[in-house]
Amino acid sequence: MPASVSMLYMAMSLDGYITGPHDGPDNPGGDGFSRLHDWFVDPDGAFVRPPGPAGELFDELERFGAVLAGRRTVEQVDHWGGDHHGVPIFVPSHRPPGLSVADYPLVTYVNDGIVSAMAQAKAAAGGRYVLVHGAYTAQRALEAGVLDELQISQIPVLFGGGRRLFDVLPSRIELEIARVIDTPQATHIRYRVRR
Repeated sequence: MPASVSMLYMAMSLDGYITGPHDGPDNPGGDGFSRLHDWFVDPDGAFVRPPGPAGELFDELERFGAVLAGRRTVEQVDHWGGDHHGVPIFVPSHRPPGLSVADYPLVTYVNDGIVSAMAQAKAAAGGRYVLVHGAYTAQRALEAGVLDELQISQIPVLFGGGRRLFDVLPSRIELEIARVIDTPQATHIRYRVRR
């Protein structure tokens, strides 16, 4: 079985924001957040496979075997109700989980660091890729050298505020472009992390 690859998927405004202004527990994703996902979400909020090459990307994004997500991300969506497409969810955190996690057998909090959390997620993924969610978690995974790829959907909008994807990186990280899918709704760029 091939080794699993870890991939951050994130939709981002042209000015680098992954949330709109006023992001918080009462307003997950902030003001205008849905704009970042218009390329595959209909006006009623349902996921819709786009036509053409963006549809192929959509299909790829559905083939993950595990999720590694930051605590802030999972708590804002209540751990996806314990079921993110039926795959295990790993949450690196130095604090114990809240009580609701006991109801979610697919959710595992990992308290010994991002490297351990990623190793557990890759083992659980069974050769499929590990989907990474969360800006802070992505930055820590890059810093630790355990994030393999980034799939960024760059949306033609300027938010002017919110939460940036790469706000605090400890050092320069070199990437190589693996693929570009350009559509009127978004430019989807896949990068590999150079080691």
